[in-house]
Amino acid sequence: MRFSALSAAFLAGLMLSGCTSGSGPEGLLAGLPSKEVTGSVTPAPVPSAAVGEPAAQTQGQPAEALAWADGTPQPQAFAPAVTTVGMPIPSDRPMAMLSPQNPAATTQGRLRVYGQQFRDAKPINFGKVQPRHYAVHGVDVSRWQGDIDWPKLRTQGANFAYIKATDGGDHLDPMFKTNWRKAKEAGIRRGAYHFFYWCRRASEQADWFIRNVPRDPDALPPVIDVEWNGESSCKRRPSRADVLEKMQVFMDKLERHYGQRPVIYTAPDFYKDNLVGAFENYPFWLRAVAQHPSTVYPGRKWVFWQYSGSGLSQGVNGRIDLNVFNGSEDGWHNWVARRTS
Repeated sequence: MRFSALSAAFLAGLMLSGCTSGSGPEGLLAGLPSKEVTGSVTPAPVPSAAVGEPAAQTQGQPAEALAWADGTPQPQAFAPAVTTVGMPIPSDRPMAMLSPQNPAATTQGRLRVYGQQFRDAKPINFGKVQPRHYAVHGVDVSRWQGDIDWPKLRTQGANFAYIKATDGGDHLDPMFKTNWRKAKEAGIRRGAYHFFYWCRRASEQADWFIRNVPRDPDALPPVIDVEWNGESSCKRRPSRADVLEKMQVFMDKLERHYGQRPVIYTAPDFYKDNLVGAFENYPFWLRAVAQHPSTVYPGRKWVFWQYSGSGLSQGVNGRIDLNVFNGSEDGWHNWVARRTS
């Protein structure tokens, strides 16, 4: 989940034109489509995507005013939010199955699980336990995958998809609305992820995600993507204590809004610096593209494993990130049922 550096000339043009907002180094990029990409994917042409209508109102709940409901979202200043770090989470939503077992699950609401037919431009021998040994495969995508044929992608083995929504406090992936709608239409379990910027207040970032990602009872839990990015305009690397505090503020706010405990996505270097032994009651999504997660993240329970950033599949031009769920097909249905309506 990384992006290429903007040219100095382009940044200079932005500064001269006065198109900045927000605070800190991230302000130089405000209002522009994010160039964050997932894993090591190769950018594909991005079709023009008209912003659609807001999501249908959920019965018994007021309609939400989403950022894209009235046109292209603009940077928005948020009022200071009072948040207590580590505030208690309602007890009726306990975290369960950090490492899914294989319990009995009902058939109600189940979606068909397709066997994976993905290929890899850079195949890796992971040793005794290979990605193909897992029953449920999925993908994560952003604008860089371009115009995706979602029904075709599903039949290739994309049983779930995490879709890039936001990063920082004012960046919205221009393909999010289209991907969010089409993935659901294709019968794919999908969730949204946020790329966290260390030069922006956590509460502002949570507000921005909430403003752009609708509450959908069928959606997977939201994801906070935390990693070090040397190509980002934000060069700050907070202390471990600051990192954990910011993450807690962001995740508490999302859990209260969506009623789901967020998933934490991370990479090996960031995990080693900040997350060893932390957030034991949160589900983890781990990037490990050269070795099995048990080797890269010893002792850490995980729900999703991103095993490739160079996947190939029908339905997508170019490369795509590939993932597996840590459990059986029944375990998958059970995990989803516990986190959706």
